[in-house]
Formats: sequence, C-alpha cells, structure tokens
Amino acid sequence: MQAECKSIILFSGLFEIKIMEEHKVLYGSFYGEADKKVMKVAEDSLNPKVDRIDEIIAFAREAGVNRIGLANCITFEKEAKQLEILLSDAGFTVTRANCKLGRMPYKEILPGYPGISCNPAGQVKTMENAGTEMNLVMGLCIGHDMLFNAHSRVLTTTLIVKDRKLQHHTLLRFHES
Repeated sequence: MQAECKSIILFSGLFEIKIMEEHKVLYGSFYGEADKKVMKVAEDSLNPKVDRIDEIIAFAREAGVNRIGLANCITFEKEAKQLEILLSDAGFTVTRANCKLGRMPYKEILPGYPGISCNPAGQVKTMENAGTEMNLVMGLCIGHDMLFNAHSRVLTTTLIVKDRKLQHHTLLRFHES
C-alpha cells in the first residue's frame, strides 16, 4: 500500500488563491519580530559561492553572535576539533561537547541497556552554561539530535547528519539508480 502524499507546488500557478490567502493569514500572524530578524539575517548571509561552514560564519556575524556551541557525536571528534579551530580563528568563542559527555551508563536511563549513553540534554546544558548564542549539531544520532534541538533555547542548525550507510551523504539516496 502506497502512502498518500499531499503537496502544494509553489510558483507554478497550480494552487488556488484560497490556499494562498490561508497561508497569508498563517504567516502574517505566526512570525514574530525575532523570527523576522532571523529570516532577514538568513537572507542577507546567502552566498552561493561559499560552503556551509562559511555560510554559518557569515550568518553568525550578521546576527551578532559571539559564542557558538558545537554538539558532536564522538564519531566526528576529529572534524569537530577542526571546526572548533575554524570558528575560533574566525573570532568566535566556541564551546564543544561530544555526545558521551558525563559518561552516563545507559542502565541509568534505560534499564537493561548496556554501555555508555549519549547525553543530548547534557550537551544542551553545557551550551546554556557557556552562554552560547547559536548551536551547531554535528552528526548526532537520530532522536538524540531531536532532543538536542527540542531542548536548545538558542538558534540551532545542523552541519552534518549522521548516515552510517551513505557515509553521512544522505542526498546520495536520491541519486541512486
């Protein structure tokens, strides 16, 4: 059984004026001044000639961010250290915490599970204590990334998505034959 998929194709002339009016009401009241500021900064920092890291740096500068948090999976420890250096060299104060922060035994959270648990709540708390103004997620496991984002009280974006099968290049799935 195939799932039903409902789509609205924008900029094609295929959707009705009624839907446009509903969305005007929605976005007109949904976006507050803080949201509009983020949208403006995002638009002002777009540059198709730079990579994602340089785009993040431009965004942070445009937003007046000084302190950046970096939550990484231990799988990406080497790359996280490199990113920390890049961001520090760009003038930011960086707080980095890997997922095994606090070395919390899984059995303390999920009885019967062995090993050391990932700790997205601990990563968020570390960022809060450091006063980060923007957080970056680098390869956290699915679910852990969601918890980190849900608990983070500052702007958060993902730099790398963990995808073990496709070596962290999920887009390749759409280009397979």
